[in-house]
Amino acid sequence: MSTKRNLYKDFEHPFAQYVRIVGKGKNGARSLTYEEAYNAFSMILKNEVLDVQLGAFLMLLRVKEESVDELAGFVQATRDQLNFEPMQIDLDWSSYAGKRKHYPWFLLAALTLAKNGYKVVMHGASGHTMNRVYTEQVLQYLGYPVCQNQQDVAAQIEQHNFAYLPLSVISPVLSDLIDLRNVMGLRSPVHTLARLINPFNAPATMQAIFHPAYRSSHQQAAFQLGYLNSAVIKGEGGEFERNPDAKTLICGIQNGELYEHELPKLTDNRSPAEEELDLAVFKQVWEGQQRHEYGETAATETMGIALYTMGMAKTFEEAMNTAQTLWKNRF
Repeated sequence: MSTKRNLYKDFEHPFAQYVRIVGKGKNGARSLTYEEAYNAFSMILKNEVLDVQLGAFLMLLRVKEESVDELAGFVQATRDQLNFEPMQIDLDWSSYAGKRKHYPWFLLAALTLAKNGYKVVMHGASGHTMNRVYTEQVLQYLGYPVCQNQQDVAAQIEQHNFAYLPLSVISPVLSDLIDLRNVMGLRSPVHTLARLINPFNAPATMQAIFHPAYRSSHQQAAFQLGYLNSAVIKGEGGEFERNPDAKTLICGIQNGELYEHELPKLTDNRSPAEEELDLAVFKQVWEGQQRHEYGETAATETMGIALYTMGMAKTFEEAMNTAQTLWKNRF
């Protein structure tokens, strides 16, 4: 039993009100308003919350599932505490899930866009869930550095039109919270809100979700945050990657207008998972030394969604045709 002294026997901790709002039983609990969510998460980011409160708050939200107002409030609180200056970026691409069954083909989509002049910033976190291959380690294998500050991002955009920034640089507090995955046994709302941060105010953003119910909340939160061009999909493994074996519903924003569009299933049968994720094979596909039908389809289709989201095509058909051309000419 802990012998830590309770300093709040005689007066209430200021964060207690937020735990009470989301945890006051089946009939008494409710979602936070935008303002409450903003204030609560601001306290978390400033380390003004006790560990026991933080654990209770995050898990209560996980059980309840975040409302649009809560998600938008959390993200805006995070954005207001960032220390980055806006940059000339075309696309903000979040990558927080890691891959387990298939290679990260979405990376080849992003890198192909970069080779064709589109400026892409990808941000993510690694290692928070066991037995997954994360973007950071794959990029390092391919020879791309992991940025440690805005100057690094600017240099990589200048050199490669692509930069990867870990969450630990964007927000050490959020990074620590994501790393609690193996302590809590569950993902927390941080896995959701981190995808929406858009640290450099790119005019187009893309996020993937694990569970279909989050598609709409991400779309609506992005809209509430004022994002003009955005796309949310249930991506393969939780990454923003089109799965050719399934229909893909895109919940998006195009020029400030909400839309939904479903892309059809492209294969007759489910493609087998890789026996192992050998990055040497992945690199050979990228360099054109080996073919991979599933992977190349996933990469080009994902690139097509990105092109449409950036406003580079008027229709998805046009976007997919352009993506195939860019992939074939990536050398």
